[in-house]
Amino acid sequence: MTKKPPQNRPAVLVTGASRGIGRQIALQLAERGARVGVHYRENRKAAEFVLAALAGDGHAAFAADMSEAKSVARLWTEASAHFGRIDVVVNNAAAHSDHPPLTTAYDAWVESWNRILATNLQGPANLCLLAAQRMSASGGGRIVNVSSRGAFRGEPNAPAYGASKAGLNSLSQSLARALASKTVLVYCLAPGWVETEMAADYLSGPRAEEILSQHPLGRVTQPAEVARTAVFCALDAPAAMTGCIIDINGASYLRT
Repeated sequence: MTKKPPQNRPAVLVTGASRGIGRQIALQLAERGARVGVHYRENRKAAEFVLAALAGDGHAAFAADMSEAKSVARLWTEASAHFGRIDVVVNNAAAHSDHPPLTTAYDAWVESWNRILATNLQGPANLCLLAAQRMSASGGGRIVNVSSRGAFRGEPNAPAYGASKAGLNSLSQSLARALASKTVLVYCLAPGWVETEMAADYLSGPRAEEILSQHPLGRVTQPAEVARTAVFCALDAPAAMTGCIIDINGASYLRT
């Protein structure tokens, strides 16, 4: 499907890269010369559209369900076989749905928690483990995890989402401490509302005015803004920043 390029360009595996923030991360990484692994769950056509838009060559698409441990392992095996070595992993794929605690039936509540935690926390944790062990044995690497401001401010209508992202923050910092001596650096980003397909119904629905009122910039964050930060962490951020959690929410939520 793709022609393998010289091995002196970094290889970056980006999960959830067929749309939204992940697509922008893939595009910007390719512009910087990286070889990009475009992960998608089901929409092969969208992934191929991203592949066609990437600058340079050597890119490839890989399907996997991040909520399934065997699927994550297969993703790592296939991407590693294609690139020979993966220098950076960007865990961007995520699931979200509303499940307010006072109005959600028990079975729907359990399903939401199982699906969201599996996709947003267990899946990235599994991929981090595989990446960390390979990177630590081969001279180092970088892991960039995409979290959310919801990890800090709470998500009253989607508590599993907020909890999963809080867990991802803790995972990132735990790994940063565990892996630093092996030159495996771990960074975490915490966006707020971002103008993506996943947020479209909220940003154009009944909550649109309330959401916009949270943002002193007068707009929500753009996917390219989060992507620029992710690419900085993937390629440029100093080692001393390992373990950081970077807020990208347009001052819509400030923490100390």
